[in-house]
Amino acid sequence: MLKGFKDFLMRGNVVDLAVAVVIGVAFGTMVKAFVDVLMSLIGKIGGEPNFDLWKPRGVPLGAFLTALIAFLMVAAAIYFVVVMPLNKLAERRARGIEPETQAPSEEVALLTEIRDALRARG
Repeated sequence: MLKGFKDFLMRGNVVDLAVAVVIGVAFGTMVKAFVDVLMSLIGKIGGEPNFDLWKPRGVPLGAFLTALIAFLMVAAAIYFVVVMPLNKLAERRARGIEPETQAPSEEVALLTEIRDALRARG
């Protein structure tokens, strides 16, 4: 029973999903902090950007407006920070232009030399 559970956990899909969730949470926290900064800047320029108290005829439309503005800011941040650079990279790859890779460090070059020498020995 434990072996099956271990096999399940060690499958690539589960590990990849766990890593994606952790990175997604961290990225979400970063984007939320960025939106908070933008909302503060908007507040300094044009007043408090919190519409929660706006309730025409008792309908809480203000909370929706605040959430909508925050959503649009998050979507813009994700688009300009993640989607647009990845699209440009995919476009370069489609044209056959790969970004220049850095030369390996001295340690990597030395280890590669040692590996090749050991393979040549047999």
